[in-house]
Amino acid sequence: MKEIFELLKQVLNREFIRAVLSNPRTKDGVVKAKVRPLEKNGDFMFQVEKFTKTQAFHENINCKDAAEILAGHMENFRQMQIETVQAEYTVLVSKKGKISIKRKNRKSAAPPAELSHDRKKRYILEEGTFVPFLNDLGVMTEEGKIVRTKTDKFRQINRFLEFIEDILPQLDKGRELTILDFGCGKSYLTFAMYYYLKELKGFDIHVIGLDLKEDVIRRCSGLAKKYGYEKLHFLVGDIADYEGVNEVDVVVTLHACDTATDYALAKAIGWNAKVILSVPCCQHEVNGQFAKADKTQCYDGCLDPIMDYGLLRERFAALVTDGLRAKYCERFLQIEPTLGRLLADKGENYKE
Repeated sequence: MKEIFELLKQVLNREFIRAVLSNPRTKDGVVKAKVRPLEKNGDFMFQVEKFTKTQAFHENINCKDAAEILAGHMENFRQMQIETVQAEYTVLVSKKGKISIKRKNRKSAAPPAELSHDRKKRYILEEGTFVPFLNDLGVMTEEGKIVRTKTDKFRQINRFLEFIEDILPQLDKGRELTILDFGCGKSYLTFAMYYYLKELKGFDIHVIGLDLKEDVIRRCSGLAKKYGYEKLHFLVGDIADYEGVNEVDVVVTLHACDTATDYALAKAIGWNAKVILSVPCCQHEVNGQFAKADKTQCYDGCLDPIMDYGLLRERFAALVTDGLRAKYCERFLQIEPTLGRLLADKGENYKE
């Protein structure tokens, strides 16, 4: 970890903006950590926010010890994103311990980090900065203010973009990337993903949104044309029979109903997608089969306390469904703990 320690010694100063440690080596314990600079009682320091699956913990560390402590934390992770005023760094650690560090200089200097201890939560898309698609979708006013009734939607969009931020090291900036969003709906998140990756991060991307509702697709297509998003396309179609591309880098399926999630996962695996972001929805298929099944042939009486009650049977069917999906994916994919988790684990409702 000497290379990482030397890099941290170099960047941990007042030009440091933030760092994210992700892709943990084990599924237990801390799954992610964020680092930001902090000024408290006149002292400049760094705050580490560590996340388990259920909790978040904060730790303040002084400048003198920061590089050594953070290098130690990196022994539990395989990737780190660092942002400074002048550059961005990507640190990757292979399973065998090989370290790769890539630096990308900014075209213009970024604003320094907010050092206040009681700072306002930072969003990727900030209120006060006008974003055209947020205005047309009714989330933001022309003055850049968030519409009061759309505050939850604004937070949801930013939370989704944090997941996109996590997968940046998996994306190749040297070529065009194809991203497919199954069941895109009103496409709040589809537009946000395109805007973030294309406009803010400079990726060459082709995004396709697919949905069954013709009126929604017409509106979204019109907005994409209005903004000059030439590589953002919306199509009417079904997940099960979509054959419009041969290879896909990222597959997004948020609340694809019932077996639509299974079709999307099968498609993603067939395309050898680098990243799959999936939130299952209304999983009726297995529950319906349980309800119709002859229990004397399918299971013995030990499951009667579950199967005799509709609500319990429905919950059990959902667990079985997710388990079958996970096992199916494990046969074909190298699932990392960070990227393999369901977005639903975070309690987010990504409808639309």
